[in-house]
Amino acid sequence: MVEHLTKESFKAKVFDFEQNKDWKFEGSKPCLVDFYADWCGPCKTIAPILEELKAEYGDSLNIYKIDTEKEQELSAMFGIQSIPSLLFIPQDGQPQMAQGALSKDSFKQAFSEVLGVKEK
Repeated sequence: MVEHLTKESFKAKVFDFEQNKDWKFEGSKPCLVDFYADWCGPCKTIAPILEELKAEYGDSLNIYKIDTEKEQELSAMFGIQSIPSLLFIPQDGQPQMAQGALSKDSFKQAFSEVLGVKEK
């Protein structure tokens, strides 16, 4: 199941922006962070896709969700203007942002190309 993050859990699992100015990934495996809102139609469209992907990829990556309504500071820090906004974070290297609802195939392609993760 995908995991919902708060500011505190984000700092522990993804990036402690209060301690580091430069990007320093805190996680132990690649991840996707979905910035969403409950009222967002496209966000609702990709929610079941993300659940399917988490089941298919298992422990090879983490999938997190951040509610932009509840976590406005995190949203502002990443300059989230439209949702869904998807932050792909490889184990090493810089994260990449994508906007809008992606198809399942597009997620799989990004997991492979950006995150270096294959289906199990």
